[in-house]
Amino acid sequence: MALYFENLDDRTRQLMLDEVNYDISNNQLHISPFLSGQGQRDYVNLLREAVQSGNDETLAQNLREHRRILRTLPRRNPKGGYSISATPENAAQVLAESEFNRYYIRALARRAMEDGISELVIYRAKPVSNPRPESEARVETTLPPADLLEDLRSHPGDEPPVLGVPSGPNSGLSVRLP
Repeated sequence: MALYFENLDDRTRQLMLDEVNYDISNNQLHISPFLSGQGQRDYVNLLREAVQSGNDETLAQNLREHRRILRTLPRRNPKGGYSISATPENAAQVLAESEFNRYYIRALARRAMEDGISELVIYRAKPVSNPRPESEARVETTLPPADLLEDLRSHPGDEPPVLGVPSGPNSGLSVRLP
């Protein structure tokens, strides 16, 4: 089920694309360890397509095709050495939701700054049956867009943002204009 992005329109999509291109030009586009060689080669174009005319669900569907997600990956053992483990069944969905949402938030932060809006409102973009208490506490609180943009630009991919939005895989939190 796709995340619900309240302010996903042509203007936001263009700003999302600008942010993708910003990461590419600054050599900081997040390439997930779940992506196969084919997935790594295709990822930029798939991400751009989703940003321009799709959503997180279309990105996830495209990542599931053509063996773009690894079936197994090495995992470090606590006592040393490595073992092989199965890639999580929902790896494509989690990756697509996370990355699409991060670019959406960055774009909305830029849009708010351009429009002189001083705060963005955190909301639940994905219904969950057992929401984390720390996530629920964030809903309807606000964040300054400049801080949010800087936080996400400086913490790409798997690095958790300092401001806590998004708050990790499957959090379902995003932001909207007030």
